[in-house]
Amino acid sequence: MKNGHDFLIITNNPLVERCLGEYYSVEMFEEASYRDILVKVRDLVYASHTLYTHPLSGSVKPNETPYKSVVVSKVPHTFDPGEAEIIAYCIEAFDKFKPRGITLTDPVKRDFQLIDYTLICGAVDFDAAAGLSKIK
Repeated sequence: MKNGHDFLIITNNPLVERCLGEYYSVEMFEEASYRDILVKVRDLVYASHTLYTHPLSGSVKPNETPYKSVVVSKVPHTFDPGEAEIIAYCIEAFDKFKPRGITLTDPVKRDFQLIDYTLICGAVDFDAAAGLSKIK
């Protein structure tokens, strides 16, 4: 991955914002759904931002978790039709999953936040434990 100064993390995960916000540029969309995050990333990719992480990373299905974080370039570079195809496919794949229609408890939400946080930390080569240690 490129230099962290070019990272922009698009997320709806409050844990990502709390733990990574002082190290990376984070755009937090607290009320956004997983799909909304994919659409925001698509719009950035169409505006020539580089896609640094795969939008469907991890083994948690999109209809199981409400949280998603994706890394793109902070500034536009060159439009990449391959990346545009990836994000379009990801939105299409997301739409194939049926909503589960269950209400998640706060402990389950925290678990899903931690999973998403850990995945994004791995992608940007950040020590996830160090970030968590700063939470009071």
